[in-house]
Parts: sequence; C-alpha cells; structure tokens
Amino acid sequence: MFPNSSSVGRSSFPPKYQQQSTFFTKLPLNMPPTLLSHQQIVVPPFHFRSGVALVSGNAEATPAVNPVVTLQPVTYRSVSPVSKSDAQTSFQGRKRQSQQSVPDDAKRQRIHSHDSDAAVANQAVPLPKEHRRSFPASVSVRSPVLRAGGSPALIGCVPRLQDTLFPDCTETGLPVAKDELSKQVLEVFQACRQQASDLDRKELCRTELQREIQLIFPQSRLFLVGSSLNGFGTRTSDADLCLVIKEEPMNQKTEARRVLSLVQKLFSTKLSSYIERPQLIRAKVPIVKFRDKVSNVDFDLNVNNVIGIRNTFLLRSYAFIENRVRPLVLVVKKWASFHEINDASRGTLNSYSLVLMVLHYLQTLPEPILPSLQKNYPECFDPTMQLHFVHQAPRTIPPYVSKNGSSLGDLLIGFFKYYATEFDWCHQMISVREAKAIARPDGIEWRNKFICVEEPFDRTNTARAVHEKQKFDMIRGELAQAWRLLREKKDLNYILPFKAVVQKR
Repeated sequence: MFPNSSSVGRSSFPPKYQQQSTFFTKLPLNMPPTLLSHQQIVVPPFHFRSGVALVSGNAEATPAVNPVVTLQPVTYRSVSPVSKSDAQTSFQGRKRQSQQSVPDDAKRQRIHSHDSDAAVANQAVPLPKEHRRSFPASVSVRSPVLRAGGSPALIGCVPRLQDTLFPDCTETGLPVAKDELSKQVLEVFQACRQQASDLDRKELCRTELQREIQLIFPQSRLFLVGSSLNGFGTRTSDADLCLVIKEEPMNQKTEARRVLSLVQKLFSTKLSSYIERPQLIRAKVPIVKFRDKVSNVDFDLNVNNVIGIRNTFLLRSYAFIENRVRPLVLVVKKWASFHEINDASRGTLNSYSLVLMVLHYLQTLPEPILPSLQKNYPECFDPTMQLHFVHQAPRTIPPYVSKNGSSLGDLLIGFFKYYATEFDWCHQMISVREAKAIARPDGIEWRNKFICVEEPFDRTNTARAVHEKQKFDMIRGELAQAWRLLREKKDLNYILPFKAVVQKR
C-alpha cells in the first residue's frame, strides 16, 4: 500500500535490524506478546543514528530520506518535562524478541506474576514515579472474575484484541426482539454496524502509516481510536487516529501543530499517491484530516490526545457488557445523523456525546441496565495507567446482569422521553463516571453552556460545541418529536426511515 510496506503484522526488515526505542517503547525482552495489541507493537524499521538509514536486507548505509525530529522540552504544570537525554534519537537497545520463537500458547497467555507486572510497567514507558501504575497486580485482589477463579479471557465482557487484525466481535449474543419496534432496531443495527472487513481496512492503513511516520518520529506509535474500535462503529464511520509522541501532556497549540504540519507534509509529498486531501485543522485539538485512497476511508489524526485511547476502551467495555447497548447506541446515532443534529462542526452533538447520553440513560433507570465501570473497577480504568496496558484491563470485567428486562423498543422510547421531559438541562450534567445526573460545576467549562456532558477521564465538556441557543432548541425539539412519534406509532420508520438509513450505511 505504502512505500516500505509489508504484510500486516510483519516487519519490513529482518529481526537483526530491529532496534528498541529507549525513550517511549523500551520493553523487556521477556515481555509476552499479549501485553500489546497489534496496533501497539512498535517495530521501528530504521536505525536513525547520525542520520543514517539501513536498507532492507542490506547493511550498507544510505542517507536518510526524512529528518529525525526531536521535540524540545516543555514544562507542563506539575508534570516533569521530557529530558533532553530521553528525547534524543539514540537507539542502543536490546533486540526485539522474534515472535517466531514464541509458542502460540504463550502469545495467548495472560499476566500472572505481580513482580513481572511491576517490572514491565516501570520499564515500558518513562513516567514520573508518583504517576506510575502497574496492571493487573491490583486486579488479582479486586476483580470478581479472578476471585471466582475463572478465566478472564473466557468470562470477561470485552472481546480479546488479537495479535493480528482486530475481530469485529459481531457474533456476541444479540437481544431477543419480540415486538415490532425492537425488531426494527435490530434490523438497523445489523444492516449498519461496522463489519470485520471495514475494521481490517482501517487497521491496515494504520499499520502502514505508522511505519511511514516512524521514519520522522522513530519513537512514536499510532493508535486507532474512537468508534472504529469502541464497538459503536458503523459501515460509514470515519476513523480516528492518535499519534503518540510521548506519554506526557503536549501543548496542542504549539507542539502538536508543529508535529501535524510535518505529518501533513509527509502525506502531501511522499504519500501523495495513497493519501488525498490532507488538511491541517487548527481546532482546540488540532487534527490532520485526510482520505486513504486504498481503503476509501476518511481519517482524523491527532497528536497525543491520549484521553481518546483511554475512553475508547472504556466505551468498548460498556458496548459489550450488556447486549442491548450496541443496538440502542447505533440507532440513536443514526437518528441524530438523519435529523442533522450529529455534527459538532455545525454546533450540534458529536457522536461521542451521543454515546455518553445513551450510557447515562441506561445507568439512571429505576432498575439500571449499566453500572459505573469506573466506580466498580477503578483498577481497570486508572487514568494514569500506561498506554500499553489500557487495552488489557477491560478483559477482566464480567458481563453485567441487570434485572431490567425492558425491550429495545421500550428502551428507545424511554431514551427520548428522559431527555425530552425529565433531564434538567439548565442545572444538571450528564456523568457516566458517576452513573447519575449531577449538579453542574461552577467553572468556565460549564458556565452558560446549553448541554453539559462530562468526559469520563479528564472531566471536560464533550458537548461544548452546542453553544448557540437555536441549535440547542433544535436538538431538544427533535428529542421531543421522536418521543411523541414513537410513543404513538411504535414504528421506527416515523423517525428513521429504514431505506434511507441502509442507503447511507
């Protein structure tokens, strides 16, 4: 697909030329492959000492095509800046263990040793000592799955992310639909949900782009995040990518934009045959928007917005913990898109806020369908957990068994009723973290805002784009209209015509 590309999951170069990063990707030799998902395995294809690149299969040195960029140290409040010695592009590290020498059962094994956990956590990514956490040492004490003596891989609600391309996991059980409205919800879900082939195309592009970007930023990693991976993706979902340069805060107005300008230049020059329309969008969190000609997928790429990695796996946990969640979320997203209230660039709700609204509603029912995972399993969603452990944590969470037997149709009607007649938009904030509506904080982030939806990790307002009363009134009007029509007609076509949805799936 791209220059220097190879098949997914295999390096372009023999193992003897693969070097470890001592800054961001320093991993012990005996680290089991199961610690890293496929997209988190870093195999820098070049040795960038003194600006020299190694040619595949050839020890002769040739001048490097792209410059190696080192970010200058910046002080961020209480977080220690990256040291110059760490930021230098010196890659005198141990060779990465060849996966061919690891037996298949070892690739699937889970972590058991408390000591090895601490060693891996402390060596993998340099963080200030007071922020270091190891996983899953605490899980062996607190997780009900492990206390029960079961296998997390079999009992956990979140499907495994394999070492190869990620499965879509659409074969997990779906709820039984007996009434007509519930059947319609399932029909829309099955027609529009992201397929394994859709995810494979996105992951292939991510793999190739990471290889190219590492020619400029050898210590970086590229993560697929958002709806493509959290279980709520559709066939037409764009793909979100997070480029991690360092596991520390980054100034989005200066450093991030400088990094993205280099990425945009790479896309518009060397990769112009594969990438079209790369644009640098100078938003609060700047991104490069582009389209991959091979996969025909639109991408948004940000830098160091690591909250997106953490909330991807939090939402993925909610998606698979109860089988009514994914169909309900997808239909609400499709409904919002059909009625043109699902576009933050136009002052309406982004998809992330819509998902949190559905989860919050399911948490606040008289008989909840969802708990607060962050309260029940704080060790799995520790905001200081190092990134290469984040995808492992949710596997230890068991499915949630609710006493609420409401059908999908009843839940959909209830969702619209809750936000049309019950939720206090003026004084309350939607909080999935607390599993309840809470009073608005008295901060600038929340003051005079029409809709307040708390981000579960950094506690910002995910719905801040709704800053015009006209747009807020339109959103409330659509919620009220949907509730009235569904309550009377019990037919999804009155608010979301099936044919129109399938054509745009």
